Amino acid sequence: MRKLMQASLIAMMFAMPAAWAQTASPIGLWKTIDDETGKPKALVRITEQNGALEGKIEKLFREPNEEQNPKCVACTDSRKNQPIVGMTIVSGLKKDGNEYTGGEILDPAKGKVYKSKATLRDGGQKLEVRGYIGAPMFGRSQIWHREQQ
Repeated sequence: MRKLMQASLIAMMFAMPAAWAQTASPIGLWKTIDDETGKPKALVRITEQNGALEGKIEKLFREPNEEQNPKCVACTDSRKNQPIVGMTIVSGLKKDGNEYTGGEILDPAKGKVYKSKATLRDGGQKLEVRGYIGAPMFGRSQIWHREQQ
């Protein structure tokens, strides 16, 4: 009986991380890291709206000599000349197996909107976000770090 209980406890210990990983979600606050400079750029809050993920900028990490509340002057849609803080930059991502696909992401610095997908990494502590034109192989990725659930 004792061996059965030990085996059950061991099985539960191995099953718990797998169950936790399956329930991990991108919903929460993420620190974006610039894939070119390696420096933090912003805090983005990801929420679920009507069955799809949406991400809004909550804070920008700016140098003291930079405009602290810039506007999206390069945007060409309804976000043109709107403050970047509070702006929705990720929209339409839906769960597709282990990924979230079918979305769009805005690069406020360039004003361009790209197709996007996202994949949780490291047990839900990192989010690989890829923006691309056409097919995912024609794009670039950033790794975002979870700040809070």
